[in-house]
Parts: sequence; C-alpha cells; structure tokens
Amino acid sequence: MSQVNSGRGGRILWQNVVTVLSAAILISAEVFGAAFAGGWAFANLFGLGVYGVYVLQILFFVVGLMVMAAFVRNGMRVEPFVSRR
Repeated sequence: MSQVNSGRGGRILWQNVVTVLSAAILISAEVFGAAFAGGWAFANLFGLGVYGVYVLQILFFVVGLMVMAAFVRNGMRVEPFVSRR
C-alpha cells in the first residue's frame, strides 16, 4: 500500500508524502505560533496599539506561509512524492 498509480505515469510514494506533511505540521505549529507571539511582542515593544498587533501578526503570518511553502518544496526534493519510472 505504500505506492499507488498516479495519472502521470509515476507512482505515489505515500511514506514520503506522510513524512514531509507530518514534519510540515510540526514545524508550522512553531512557525505560526512564533508569528503571532512575535507580532504581539513587537507591537507592544514599539507601542503600536491593537491595530499594530494585528498588522504585525498578519505580516509575520504571511512570512510564515512563505517559509512553510519553501520547506514543503525542499522536502519534496529530498523525499519525492512520485517515483520516476
């Protein structure tokens, strides 16, 4: 059950998919937690008020999305999701 045919002629390597996605879930919890805590901390440090907290949290959240996309892309390079036949 570790491999299934895909429509493009390769086989899906489920063990690699699960490995990369599990690591992404673990790391994303820390990345997004740090984004929200960092937004709150920096806004309070610089006295930006309630709206400053939200703006910084959104900004850091977007940066976190880019970090997670890069992580999954690199993870797919190391652990390919589809076998090359």
